[in-house]
Amino acid sequence: MSLLHHKTSANGEVDMIHGPLAGKIVRFALPLAASSMLQQLFNAADLAVVGRFASAEAMAAVGSNASVISLLVSVFVGLSIGATVLIASQIGAGTRKGISDAVHTVIALALVLGLALTAAGALLAGPILKLMGAPENVMRLAVLYLRIYFTGMPAILLYNYGSAILRSRGDSMRPFYALVSAGILNVFLNLFFVAVLHLHVIGVALATVLSNCLSGGLIVLFLLKEQGDFRLDLKKLHIRKDYAAAVFRIGVPAGLQGAVFSLSNVVIQTAVNSFGADCIAGMTAAWNFDSISFCLISAFTQAAVTFTSQNYGAGDQKRCGRVYRLCFGIGLGMDMILVLLMQLFKMPLLHLFTVDEAVIAFALIRLKYDFRFHFMCATYEIPGGALRGLNRGLVPALISMLGTCAFRLIYVSFIFPMNRTPETLMMVYPLSWVLTCIAMNTAFFIVYRRAFSHMKKAA
Repeated sequence: MSLLHHKTSANGEVDMIHGPLAGKIVRFALPLAASSMLQQLFNAADLAVVGRFASAEAMAAVGSNASVISLLVSVFVGLSIGATVLIASQIGAGTRKGISDAVHTVIALALVLGLALTAAGALLAGPILKLMGAPENVMRLAVLYLRIYFTGMPAILLYNYGSAILRSRGDSMRPFYALVSAGILNVFLNLFFVAVLHLHVIGVALATVLSNCLSGGLIVLFLLKEQGDFRLDLKKLHIRKDYAAAVFRIGVPAGLQGAVFSLSNVVIQTAVNSFGADCIAGMTAAWNFDSISFCLISAFTQAAVTFTSQNYGAGDQKRCGRVYRLCFGIGLGMDMILVLLMQLFKMPLLHLFTVDEAVIAFALIRLKYDFRFHFMCATYEIPGGALRGLNRGLVPALISMLGTCAFRLIYVSFIFPMNRTPETLMMVYPLSWVLTCIAMNTAFFIVYRRAFSHMKKAA
């Protein structure tokens, strides 16, 4: 019997293993998409404020850090997927034993890894930016921004890991409320620190750190007030080895996938840097459109992970297949609508970041490829999420690392130098998306059949 059998609580928890699926998937995914978009808007707000109230160099300093931050954070945040699968599979199987230990293990991991990432950011900020070839006129500001940003990593991981705990039981609303609060604070502090106090890069970095502290703190508060097995007791924080191992088994491949994916983007960013500060600023402004679209895709990917985990734990093959089809169809359709809307309003949106025509020209180059092909991300990310829900975290990681990451490294190293233009560089994205889509969907159908055939034999 499921712990959430035919029950939807006041906190928005969703019964994932009984009844109709489509409405529940949408109800779960949309707050999560909005939450991810708000996280992305933290960086977008930084760019908009420095772009309008500071200089192109300050905007480039913030923008040049995007791929670095993603690289260092992704491997640790990827572990939160392992936390979701660990707890969701226990819920689906109807076992209460160990949920409290799992919750306290996940939060303890967030604290330990957050502190480690803060130290890594402080030590590696300068060397990484030099390796990427950041222009000299933005180097000092870029290093300063990155070091301040990483002081908030414990709060970022507490938010992500705590949210994973809540999402594992179908609650995606309270993480959304936490980020709404943090997003409002971020915008206010950005304007105050930069437009009023003229702190420029320091100001936007401090605003982001303080906002992250608010969102992470609210998630911890929600868990402290939980009832039963999901309640967090700070005195009971510990790391249970078998649960940590389970989190790492699913989360490490996802984290490594994200890290290698981000590494490929670091290589692309290095190529972007070679075109100067205007190109860095323009491509970064356009990257925010890409990221907003990806937030929606990622939400349906998380829905695929969580719904599949619970139904796989319950041994329901037919329902796992329906989860895949619904997440794929609804996620892809909504993303295409979102991309169309951004295409229609691209110029007003770009002017939120900058009025510099040279910067806007570079942004439009990237958007030409993003708006035409970005929906392809849904066609491999969502099946990858379903594979993780089936406890096969290594398969999507390997496919993404080869189809997306390795291909991009080869392209930038050997094809881009033949015609060094921004347009040639941006073609790397749609080509890698097509390759990964074909491989990921083939893998899903093979694994899907084998996973349940093995389960039936074991029974």
